[in-house]
Amino acid sequence: MNHHPIGIFDSGIGGTSVWKEIAAMMPLEDTLYLADSRNAPYGERTGDEIIALSVKNTEWLLSKQCKIIVVACNTATTNAIAYLRDHYPLPFIGIEPAIKPAALHSQTGTVGVLATKGTLASRLFSTTSKNHASHIRIVEQEGAGLVSLIESGRMDSVETRELLKKYLLPMLDANMDHLVLGCTHFPYLMPLLREFLPDHIKIIDCGEAVARQTFKLVRDSEQLSDQGRPGRHTFFTNADPGVLNDILDSLPGIKEVSYLDF
Repeated sequence: MNHHPIGIFDSGIGGTSVWKEIAAMMPLEDTLYLADSRNAPYGERTGDEIIALSVKNTEWLLSKQCKIIVVACNTATTNAIAYLRDHYPLPFIGIEPAIKPAALHSQTGTVGVLATKGTLASRLFSTTSKNHASHIRIVEQEGAGLVSLIESGRMDSVETRELLKKYLLPMLDANMDHLVLGCTHFPYLMPLLREFLPDHIKIIDCGEAVARQTFKLVRDSEQLSDQGRPGRHTFFTNADPGVLNDILDSLPGIKEVSYLDF
């Protein structure tokens, strides 16, 4: 047994789409979430900058005695998780675009990937594509500007709608039948995506798969909590907590949000 919290960090509020799956699957576990919104979006930063920010986030979560860290950010995973695993003794769970299941089930032979520049340019993304999708066409689309709009709470703004239509058009023209969301912020655009895309196109994000992997790792390492009470969920952000509060208000569970000068 290990009653210490599961640590989660992201470049902002997007990783809450992963947190909610973890909290649902592991209801007795405490969680500690760090939103580095002041430095978002990570996808526009260099690889060295992303590693440095990921190290800073990890060190802070370690200071809070987290027993495992979920890197709830595609860009941080693809650029920094190998470094983190090499330099810290605790387990890390990462996130990468779910190309493999999309490639396996595509009927048209074309899969769209909407992600940040940092994810699309990473070595891990390239390796994953070659290993699991060499037989299909992948249409990569950088979602420039979307993370900043989501971080400011403008998920359904005119600007968001215009950008999303612009980014989806090349993938629709290529006859994709699966759209992979390569950023944990993007599930918050699901209402717009469902509005813009034909019904036959399957949208894939990795939140549930990450939660399953987190549960398996904690269980297999005999670190499951058994405190006899629901988990406590604490969130820290280094930006205006208003948008984070708004998102969390729509999700189940008791949560506490605090500003952190970090």
